[in-house]
Amino acid sequence: MNYLKFLYRLRQLKKNVTKSPEQIQRLQKKKLDALLTYAYKNSAYYQKTFAQAGITEKNISSAPLSFFPSLDKTQLIENFDDIVTVSGITQKALRQFDETQHSDRTPYKGKYHIVHSSGSTGTPSYFLYDRDAWSSMLVGITRAALWNMSMTSILSMLFRGVRIVYVAATEGRYGGAMAVGDGIDSCGAKQIHLDINMPISEWITKINDFKPNMIIGYPSAVKIIGELAEEGKINLCLIRIITCGEPLGASLRNYLETKLSAPVVNFYGASESLSLGVECSAEEGMILFDDMNVIEVQKGSMYVTCLYNFAQPLIRYRLNDSLSLAAADSQSPVSFTRAVGLLGRSEDLLWFENDTGARDFLHPLAVEGICIEGLRDYQFYRTGKDSFTMTAEVSSGIDTQKIEAQIRSCLQDILNEKNLPYVHFEIQFTEKIAADSVTGKKRLIIENPQEKKPYE
Repeated sequence: MNYLKFLYRLRQLKKNVTKSPEQIQRLQKKKLDALLTYAYKNSAYYQKTFAQAGITEKNISSAPLSFFPSLDKTQLIENFDDIVTVSGITQKALRQFDETQHSDRTPYKGKYHIVHSSGSTGTPSYFLYDRDAWSSMLVGITRAALWNMSMTSILSMLFRGVRIVYVAATEGRYGGAMAVGDGIDSCGAKQIHLDINMPISEWITKINDFKPNMIIGYPSAVKIIGELAEEGKINLCLIRIITCGEPLGASLRNYLETKLSAPVVNFYGASESLSLGVECSAEEGMILFDDMNVIEVQKGSMYVTCLYNFAQPLIRYRLNDSLSLAAADSQSPVSFTRAVGLLGRSEDLLWFENDTGARDFLHPLAVEGICIEGLRDYQFYRTGKDSFTMTAEVSSGIDTQKIEAQIRSCLQDILNEKNLPYVHFEIQFTEKIAADSVTGKKRLIIENPQEKKPYE
């Protein structure tokens, strides 16, 4: 997007922050009606499911959103071709593009941005953004990253120069890496990406050479940067820290703000809608972007309707995040809804240590991308300072010896890339991997409570 156009759209979107609750509700309703009508007219799937629910073009704007059918990841995969509203876009074509083309920010057919996410089925699901949706999202995440800053302050900061290091899973069509990269480019800032599989020694070299003044990344990864700074291995002078991809606890926020001497902005997004909310303080809580999404919580389940993506309408799409909603109180300067409770998955890192005391880690998302035919789900247990066990759930009738060989090859490649050849592992098979009873989400990493962690 053109630099000046991007700044203009950012200025316009920031105006919503000062609107009254009634103004926000009217704006949200207007966008919702437009999305529902467009989906009804242009998506074979929604036309069919709306009709089954008794919804027609005449009553589409008067029916409560709760009357509309919901959608989950399995249904998305099964009905992808009928859900998308772009002619000629198929799930098979996107999968082929994803598997054969280099995983960078290059759009499909030059104009469609593809984000993939692996689910419990082991099959990637794809989320399609056209140019308009992608541009709207980029403006939304930039507003979040620069929350509580005036346009004058933003322009002054950009004029002085911004150097951003992004620390997360960067190899693959992860929504975060793609969105952050394009968003930084749109702002005219400089950037480097540090992949979580990269050895820490390389982090140190690249950070010291680049001299960033802003960090964006997973809280667990940014925490490691804080530890490196505390140990004197890197030198930083930061103006802002932006965390994303994982829940950020108050204690970790305090640690980062103290050790890195910069304010922390915690961003909330998902592949289904990359711009969901922002949290600037534990006291204020997570502010949800009511001008970009409609979020519902019913019987403990969260549903999101993305208001800016017409290429792949996601209406009442079920997310596995756990939270409750609260309206802004009279003292709040922002009229948006608040999210209360857990957001996203809170997972430990897999830390390992060799005989000389050197330590490094594997991030859960480094192994979450494993996609092998027949592998339905998996979970990791750290069993020692240099070992772990992977528990795998496979489809019925699958040759476990064959799939075990594939898993071993994938894991060994990851360990070698991370310079962790001394780490050994076992693979076990189970009939079912259960979700966490509290969050309703599967924990990818489970620590052995009797085993002392290498970093303690």
